[in-house]
Amino acid sequence: MTTPTTTRSPSDAPTGGSAPAPNAVESTWRRMLSGSWVGIVVATALLFALSPIIAPGSLGAAPLLSMLPFASVLAIVAAGQTLVVQQRGLDLSVPGMIALAAVLSTGLPQNYGWPLWAAVIAGIVGPGIVGLVNGILVTYFRVMPLVVTLGMNAVLLGTVFFVADGTPSGAPAALNGFALDRTLGIPNTLLIAVVIVVIAGLVTQRSIIGKRLTAVGVSERAAAALGIRVNAYQMFAYAFAGLCYGAGGVLLAGYTKTPALFLGDSYLLPSVAAVVLGGTALTGGLASVVSTGIAALFLTQLGQLLRSVGWQDALQLIAQAVVLIGVVLLRELVPGLLRRRAAHRASSRESPPA
Repeated sequence: MTTPTTTRSPSDAPTGGSAPAPNAVESTWRRMLSGSWVGIVVATALLFALSPIIAPGSLGAAPLLSMLPFASVLAIVAAGQTLVVQQRGLDLSVPGMIALAAVLSTGLPQNYGWPLWAAVIAGIVGPGIVGLVNGILVTYFRVMPLVVTLGMNAVLLGTVFFVADGTPSGAPAALNGFALDRTLGIPNTLLIAVVIVVIAGLVTQRSIIGKRLTAVGVSERAAAALGIRVNAYQMFAYAFAGLCYGAGGVLLAGYTKTPALFLGDSYLLPSVAAVVLGGTALTGGLASVVSTGIAALFLTQLGQLLRSVGWQDALQLIAQAVVLIGVVLLRELVPGLLRRRAAHRASSRESPPA
């Protein structure tokens, strides 16, 4: 590491005005790619600025109001995925969790006479319990998260078909009305998403629980050496993720009125993409739920923009995958290039003149 510029004598100061530029550029790249919120905020602002240029009218009131509920659901689902990824896992049971929440909140009142409030609680708590089971299997039985969640997804989809008897149920009028209504002109789904994301963000960033979750995500052994109950916090992450999937599934069921049994399938890749774009590394550690929420808004608006210019759903999924791969590659390649460049400059300064 070079000596800080504040300790140099005037004779050592650079004679040209271009010397500090590389450091500023490197600092910007590091902030954009090191998991901070800067990159996704800039990307989202650019996307919204370019949207009316690429597709005039795409930022009108009607397009925004139709996009925000889906962005809200994705933000809630991705908030849960964030905590799982922070613990070096990847939750592949997202589709089954969302489908379970939808079928419980719609099928229980219609087919079994449950009151709506009880069905909604079941739709949220049910996936939370399943998430806790995932956490137990991962922590105490040491089964790989991918294997656990993939197998659980199959179990959940089978359960969904059994409960629904192969036929989707319509959402109760009260649930449908709540999901479609607005409060002070703001969609209720967006308000709920903001509350969940902000509270989760404050807990994970500002509380003792959040600091311990981060410590466990960085290193289980180091966290255990500090006296942190590693298994308990990992199970909490999976259970919280299940609750988020449940809340997202209930809102999505209410908004779509008659939810398909596979309505959660389209949220698996976007939930992972939102986590990565939000700055959480797939290797675990530091995570930002709020940045993930902003990334969910980015991905949903990107999908709407591509749809408005005529792209099919399959091409939109490809675009999301390309964005995800591109960000992962940039985070791997650019820091390495910057380190080599810095090392080369340092060696050049230390080498005696010929």
